[in-house]
Amino acid sequence: MGMNLIPGVESTGSALSAEKIRLEIIAQNVANANTTQDASGHVYRRKEVAFEEYVASPERRTPGYVDENLYLGVKVTDVYDDMTPGRMIYNPGHPHANDDGMVQMPNVDISREMVDLISASRAYEANLTVVKTSRRMAQQAIAIGR
Repeated sequence: MGMNLIPGVESTGSALSAEKIRLEIIAQNVANANTTQDASGHVYRRKEVAFEEYVASPERRTPGYVDENLYLGVKVTDVYDDMTPGRMIYNPGHPHANDDGMVQMPNVDISREMVDLISASRAYEANLTVVKTSRRMAQQAIAIGR
């Protein structure tokens, strides 16, 4: 039975990757907050990320052992459109205005995106702290063995 020298790194690594994708999607939402027409000709729809738990390394699990379920990670399973309608604004001179002069705006709320950005950033920082702490523990364990 092998021993994982730096515990928690597999799970944390998957979380760092997932939060990085979440940060990229938030950035995309902010960048397109005023995009009234996307590549398919429709108003931009805010994107959201779905996370799911998964077993990071099934081959490393030892049935009945204390750490049997320690290798649970997280992954992004979907990036989907928020179907909430965006607000309509009156701007008859806009090239995407309808016959009544109304323009459909994206359903991106910058305040909400900023809250999500802070949440994703804190989750990313917390996972980095786990990696740093695990590394320090491993270095101390090696020092004990000398």
